[in-house]
Amino acid sequence: MTSSYKNKIKNSIPETPTQKTSPILEMANVTVAFNNEVVLKDVDMKIFPNETIVLIGLSGGGKTVLLKTLAGLYDPQQGYVKCYGYKWSELSVIDRHDLARKVGMQFQKSALFDELNAFENVAYPLKEHIQLSDEQLKVRVMECLKAVDLEKAQDLEPHEMSGGMRQRLGIARAIALKPEILFMDDPTAGLDPINGDKMADLILNLKKEIGATLIIVTHDIARAYQMAGRIFFVGDKTVIETGSAEATQSSLDPRIQQFIQGRVQGPLTSAVIAT
Repeated sequence: MTSSYKNKIKNSIPETPTQKTSPILEMANVTVAFNNEVVLKDVDMKIFPNETIVLIGLSGGGKTVLLKTLAGLYDPQQGYVKCYGYKWSELSVIDRHDLARKVGMQFQKSALFDELNAFENVAYPLKEHIQLSDEQLKVRVMECLKAVDLEKAQDLEPHEMSGGMRQRLGIARAIALKPEILFMDDPTAGLDPINGDKMADLILNLKKEIGATLIIVTHDIARAYQMAGRIFFVGDKTVIETGSAEATQSSLDPRIQQFIQGRVQGPLTSAVIAT
């Protein structure tokens, strides 16, 4: 690893939250299951304002489920998830809608509306949640498109864009409401190393501009090191905090070492074979 890359990692890590800070998101004893199959079991987690949390782990290990449970899209079978101190499961539909205004979501593969152009995709959440004049709407949409370098692509539909452009458009839509919490599901997926690095830098710059708390899923360990304040490993129904990029690299947990080194043999693959 080069010294410049080490500096990039070091500079991306925010200060550790103090015990006096109240968590912006909290999970307590959470179990999530689908069709009687447990995906996450007895998960405890606290996320503090302005943190950048990165979720890593094997494909199918539960990272996206964890992300969507934190965002209130999935209800746990056990335990609770709090956002700003409110339990998602106890909120009315109206209250959920109001709280959702503080939350942005960039879905896996962007989940864009194929029949809408770039401008209309970004405008959609604004029209759903707040009342703006046509001029105010245009100004905000163009601000978001400019933030991801897509202002000249406002009339293009998703099928006319490259993969990287679609990823950036998904981010533009996610920040439209100026969220205080931004969930991102594999924002660098499918990008080559150079464009993946550019995307990670873009995300970190956006974080500074909007002051949001970020929760990011990634399969790319280099991007995890680049973006993370704290890293969590998700796998075998559990969630393990591995800490900063440096702490993760020096972890003594054999599961973490197998994953970050990309070894075929180890406890992670042994568990898969056993099941």
